[in-house]
Amino acid sequence: MVRSGCPWRYLPTDLPPWQTVYWYFQQWEAAGVTEALLTELRIKARRQADRADEPTAGIIDSQSVKGADTVGRDSRGYDAGKKINGRKRFIVTDTTGLLVTVAVLAASWQDRDGAKTALLSAYLTTPIRHVFADQGFAGRLVDWARDTLRTTLEIVRKPSDQRGFSVISRRWVVERTLAWLTACRRLARDYERDPAVSRRSSAGLPSPA
Repeated sequence: MVRSGCPWRYLPTDLPPWQTVYWYFQQWEAAGVTEALLTELRIKARRQADRADEPTAGIIDSQSVKGADTVGRDSRGYDAGKKINGRKRFIVTDTTGLLVTVAVLAASWQDRDGAKTALLSAYLTTPIRHVFADQGFAGRLVDWARDTLRTTLEIVRKPSDQRGFSVISRRWVVERTLAWLTACRRLARDYERDPAVSRRSSAGLPSPA
């Protein structure tokens, strides 16, 4: 569904009726099955990389995506910087680029404000207490993370003499994950009426590696 972008009604005929598949999808979502699977897969991948099961450091970034006609006015907004009308994803990954948490808000949210939801989720569900971010998250968010979450938000800035594109230490990992997301048709644009479904669709996508 996420990779191909097909509607539920267009599921391949060798699968059960789409109504049956969708019913099970709803039940699993309500029970938190897909998020639990994502956590288990992340742990297994970290073990294979000879890392601890749970990350203590992460990277945060945001991505604005256009909203389809199915996205209501009450959950969409306009990102003046990117000139995009739709929603904005805030993601936190571990230092290998594996997703830890996702928050979906209107695209009009500023990074330093919208990031609080994703950072709080990471704080409550993981031992991550050091997060790297770009300069869009600088300012009062750094103080809020320190005082409220006891988390260090380290701003990784571009070198002052940089010209053109260059891979930036720490930040490239989360940017690669965002590129993975937009490689999937259902995530390249936001089609979901409910932001919660949009968040779960983004969070449930494993890496293509």
